[in-house]
Amino acid sequence: MHHLHSTVTPWYKQRWPWFLMLGPAIVVAGSVFTAWLAFSTPDPVVVGDYYKQGKAINQDLSRDRVASAMGLSMTIGYDANRGALTGQVQRASGDGITERLRLRLAHATLPDKDIEATVQPDAAGRFELPLAMLERSRWVVLVEGEKRDWRLAGAWTWPKERGVTLVADVAPAASIAGAQ
Repeated sequence: MHHLHSTVTPWYKQRWPWFLMLGPAIVVAGSVFTAWLAFSTPDPVVVGDYYKQGKAINQDLSRDRVASAMGLSMTIGYDANRGALTGQVQRASGDGITERLRLRLAHATLPDKDIEATVQPDAAGRFELPLAMLERSRWVVLVEGEKRDWRLAGAWTWPKERGVTLVADVAPAASIAGAQ
């Protein structure tokens, strides 16, 4: 009688088991990377103290009303060739605001890209701020008086909008939802 001697290679020396394990291994690696990404970069958009933030919004509305009563408006733009942020703050009568201004451009998603500066307008209310580069983004623009008694705020998408005009126009307190 003849014995057939077959040489069966062990499973770990064959390619199909490894090929079939490749898919789940990739999924596990992707999951670990996604978890690392989620925990290492916190979301800056989420507000921690909602009550405090709500009180601040109501305070800001009173400053908006002061700006509205003063008839204030501001135009702002960025000149990439000169590397300068330019603007003008004036009353409805056309008189410029000459007090020092606090200017803030808040980046839509990355707080470390925010731009804050104090500017001194000339007699016509014009100011210029040297700025090497303004990132392509949606910006929340905020300008307020030196004493922080009024403010103008609005949104600006640069470079889609070359410039933006902010006008103080506040609805009466009774029409603002939840105002008490």
